[in-house]
Amino acid sequence: MPAEVTGPLSGYRVLEMGSTIAGPFCGRLLADFGAEVIKVEPKEGDPLRAKGKHFHGHSLYAASIFRNKATISVNLREPEGQAVIKRLMPKIDIIVENFRPGGLERWGIGYEQLSALNPGLIMIRISGYGQDGPYSQMPGYGIICEGIGGLRHMTGEPDRPPSRVAVSLTDCITSLYSCFGATMALLHREKTGEGQIIDAALYESAFSFMENHVVNYGKLGTVAKRSGTEHFHSVVNNTFATKDGQFIHITASSRPVFKRLVDTMGRADLLEDERFNTPVARTQHPDALNDIVAKWIIQFNMTEVQKTLHDGDVPAMGIYTMADIYADPHFKARDMLVDIEDENVGALTVPGVVPKLSKTPGTVRHTGHRVGQDTRDVLSRLGKYSDEEIEALVSADAIFCG
Repeated sequence: MPAEVTGPLSGYRVLEMGSTIAGPFCGRLLADFGAEVIKVEPKEGDPLRAKGKHFHGHSLYAASIFRNKATISVNLREPEGQAVIKRLMPKIDIIVENFRPGGLERWGIGYEQLSALNPGLIMIRISGYGQDGPYSQMPGYGIICEGIGGLRHMTGEPDRPPSRVAVSLTDCITSLYSCFGATMALLHREKTGEGQIIDAALYESAFSFMENHVVNYGKLGTVAKRSGTEHFHSVVNNTFATKDGQFIHITASSRPVFKRLVDTMGRADLLEDERFNTPVARTQHPDALNDIVAKWIIQFNMTEVQKTLHDGDVPAMGIYTMADIYADPHFKARDMLVDIEDENVGALTVPGVVPKLSKTPGTVRHTGHRVGQDTRDVLSRLGKYSDEEIEALVSADAIFCG
């Protein structure tokens, strides 16, 4: 029996049938805020368990992203395994899945079949291109869908091929939209008793961040381009090298902030230069102004210039490495680095819960469990399976109990 938990989603139960990142990250967010999330894996485990760094044979990534969840192992490709899912259905509020569209239907556990057993069921369906449309059956990963969604075209230096962010950005964006959709669906269900499907497409989630460039192209025919560390329409807004080989980003494009920057630099004369004395003029002469700022910055080490800029009330921060984050007192003070004990790898630091809620905050209760660790408990507690039935399912290779 899971320990008593609090949070705005406590009392709701989620069956996570997703794999790798988009589905599990969605489940992790729901779990952080109190939902009882039950992760379903095949016997060989979620593919994510093989990714990233390992310690004593255990995935550190899995220990973090599978946190706060119970884990059960059910063979969804076998009729006996499909029957297990159906038997649990009356106790489930939300399903998270990220198979290719139609995959659950081929196994007889699509929304139509499962909602017949639970009319209030909410199903989050994460896929590359959505549940319908001409691309729906194409395989889609986050980085692929960043390409078609336009986001990758905007990433990197203008004179080089499109780059990538070294995190699963679009998977996480889609997970956030999925949780937002689930919350709205729960509100609708409170009023009507009706469940529904949340159709969350990776490419659409990436595309949604292109809003400014969408309207510009539609009205002006302007095709946005990569700008590297600069911002085409906001100057000064750039990354600069320091004397000790680090990098700091400064944003000082508005009139009052630009004045604070030049005062801090001891270059109040720049306010009288017609190339720089208005925000519009600065966007027409970005190279000249960036060069002046860069020559000033390079005289100082990171610690010196960051303090000088902060003393001048100029928005600026160094480009942090993970080592910098671990050493920064603000991350600790805001509980963004949570220390927790993992039964497989020992002491572990995981990211904190976002966002911060004043009345019903989320919590990190435990790290990710082993494959099938909670199968017996969940099946007996929610499905009312007897010990004999569980052993029969184990023998039929329909479930795995860790």
